[in-house]
Amino acid sequence: MIRKNLGNSNLLVSPYCLGTMTFGETTSEQDAHEQINECIDSGINFIDTAEMYPTCPIRKETTGATEVVIGNWIKKNKNKRKDVIIATKIVGNGFNFIREGGEINRKNILLAIKDSLNRLNTDYIDLYQLHWPNRGSYHFRSYWDYTPVKQKESEIKDETTEIVDTLFSLKKEGLIREFGLSNETCWGAMKFIEEAKKYKDFCVASIQNEYSLMCRLFDNDFNELSINENVPLLAYSPLARGLLTGKYIGNVIPDGSRLSRDDKIRKIVNNQSDLAVKAYFDIAKKHNIDPIHMALAFCRDRPFMGSVIFGATNLSQLRHILKGLEVKLNEDIKSNIKVLYKKYPLTF
Repeated sequence: MIRKNLGNSNLLVSPYCLGTMTFGETTSEQDAHEQINECIDSGINFIDTAEMYPTCPIRKETTGATEVVIGNWIKKNKNKRKDVIIATKIVGNGFNFIREGGEINRKNILLAIKDSLNRLNTDYIDLYQLHWPNRGSYHFRSYWDYTPVKQKESEIKDETTEIVDTLFSLKKEGLIREFGLSNETCWGAMKFIEEAKKYKDFCVASIQNEYSLMCRLFDNDFNELSINENVPLLAYSPLARGLLTGKYIGNVIPDGSRLSRDDKIRKIVNNQSDLAVKAYFDIAKKHNIDPIHMALAFCRDRPFMGSVIFGATNLSQLRHILKGLEVKLNEDIKSNIKVLYKKYPLTF
């Protein structure tokens, strides 16, 4: 599997990345370790996690458990650590059981990085990401009523400077190799990009935002920024939180599924999303291609893509995904997708 630099950074990453937010909750440690091993055997060298994982649901009792699961794998496979890119995230404000809900600042970054390093059983983190900005954003389906009118630019500038200075000091100490953003806006990303330019050999390596056939907000202004500034996308939820697996067709929510455990995202299952999923499945059937493989290949081939983050609750799901890593989409399929996108640009 071909690897490429993640933007302007020195990180060489595979086009696909293993997402881990179920590790330590619905995915046992044994299965999680087997998933990591099978991904590595398939050429995937990139693992994404976060200090707040696992999710669905997010609970005080399990916060940090995913990093522990990965850390236990690292402990058993120390000889492989240098060959794997580990990305994690510091949580944004809002969760009272994580540093009393505090925002991302120097104090909390230093606390969070220490805890993540300990849980991960590693001396350094390859990619350290800000899970979401302190000021908020339109992500997590907040785009319908998002407004930044109460933001104070001078305060945001001071905050950005403090964060970038702190992250650069962590890089100099060897505790992180690169840093990235997540759930960011185009304006917010540009502020971090410009601030990081004051340091030599330091940059925003990537932006991790939601992206799939059914959520393509990145295609617009972010597309231009990503390509011209060479800050690629790490796409999370490339299967639209499970919609594009077909498991929710007919507005059915199966027992044990992600949506059955998380009321906050259940609203993505609606009549419009159901029609869109059925239409994408029709395209896949017409071209004799697996719909999951089609959805992932579409994301992988976007011009701004750094890596596509997929997750699997169990080994069966993972192995199905791995079978389609080399799938290519012809121009006819891409044309069909373009027509359908205009019909269903955003359904949730």
